[in-house]
Amino acid sequence: MQRPVIMALGAFCCTLALGTAFAQTPQASPKPVLADPSIAPPGWRVPKNEFGQPDLSGFWSNATTTPTTRNPRVSTGPTLSHEEAQKLEANIAEAFAQRDVSSDPNVLPGSAEDKAKDARLGAVRPDVIGAGGKVGGYNAFWLDPGSQFVRIKGEYRTSILTTPDGQIPPRKDGQKSDARQYDEENAVNLGSYDSYETRPLGERCLAFGRNAPPPMLPNGFYNNNYQIVQTADSAVIHIEQIHDVRVVRLNSQHRTDGVRQWQGDSVGRYEGNTLVVETINIPQKQNFFGGWRKLKVTERFTRVSPTQIDYSFQVEEPDVWEKPWGGEYTFHPLGGAIYENACHEGNYSLPGILRGGQAKG
Repeated sequence: MQRPVIMALGAFCCTLALGTAFAQTPQASPKPVLADPSIAPPGWRVPKNEFGQPDLSGFWSNATTTPTTRNPRVSTGPTLSHEEAQKLEANIAEAFAQRDVSSDPNVLPGSAEDKAKDARLGAVRPDVIGAGGKVGGYNAFWLDPGSQFVRIKGEYRTSILTTPDGQIPPRKDGQKSDARQYDEENAVNLGSYDSYETRPLGERCLAFGRNAPPPMLPNGFYNNNYQIVQTADSAVIHIEQIHDVRVVRLNSQHRTDGVRQWQGDSVGRYEGNTLVVETINIPQKQNFFGGWRKLKVTERFTRVSPTQIDYSFQVEEPDVWEKPWGGEYTFHPLGGAIYENACHEGNYSLPGILRGGQAKG
C-alpha cells in the first residue's frame, strides 16, 4: 500500500495540544488500572539468550502518545498523574474515533464542514490534520500513532526529551534547532524540483524521519515497529518503516575511512542487562536538529520487565550544543510480525512530484 511520506521530526513535536476543544466535550470514563509494564513482577529475572546476553529479541513497537518535546498546554512538568494520563489518553482515543467515521463524498477536503469534523482531533493531534497538506489529512484508519503515554518506573512522561523543560537545548550559534537538512554550505534547497536528489529522504523512500537513524524516535503516524535479532557478534535492528536495517557490531571499533553510511556507524557492547550502542559518522542528511559533523549518539536498551524495554539516548555535538542531552521512552511487544513496507515501488509518486513542481515553478 502506498502511503504519502510527509513527516518531518518537527511535525509531531507538539502533538498533545488540548486548547479549548475539550472544554465543552464530555470526557470518557477512566480506563481500569492495569499492571505497570515498567515494573517487573516479583521474582522476575531478565531472560538470557544462548550467548548469555540479555534477551532483547523479538518484535517491538515504540508507538506512543508522548510527544518528543513537552507541550506546555498539557503540562509544564515532566510527569503526569495516573488520573491525568488516563483522561488524556481517553480524549485522544475519542478524537481519533470521531475522525474515523465514514466520510461524505460530497464534502470537499478543507471545506468548513470538513474542518468542523477535524476540530477535535486537531486540538490533540494537529500534525495528523495537516498530514495530507492541501488535499486533506489521512483518515484515522491509516494511522497507528500509539494510544498510551510513555511509562518509566511508574511515571507517565510528558515528553521523550529529558531536558529540564522538555525542549531542545539552544544552539551555540544562536540558530533555531530544527530538522532542516544541510549540505556543507548549508545550501540545500528542499523546495527544488530539479532532480530527485534534491528531494527529502522520506520522499525518496531512503529514510523516514527518525525511525531508523539514531536516536530512534517514533514518527507519530504509523509503522513504529521493530524487530531485534541478536547474534554472538552483532545486534540487528530491523525497522518496519522503509524496511531499514541497523547492524550494530559488538565489541568492535568504529571505521576510520570517513564514510558516512546511512544510519551512521554503530558499535555496541553489553553492560549487565543493557545493550549500549555508540554511533558516529551520521550523514548530514540524517542530521539531528542540525547536528551531524561531530555528532555522537549513545543509546541504551534495557529489558526491565516481560513486556517492556527501556530505551534512552544521549546526543553530543560540541560544535552545536554546550553539553550532552537526551531522552528516553519504551518499547512494548508488537503482538505480531513486521511485513514489507512498500513505499514508491510500482507507482508514479516521485515522477509526479517532480513534474508537478516543475510545471508550477
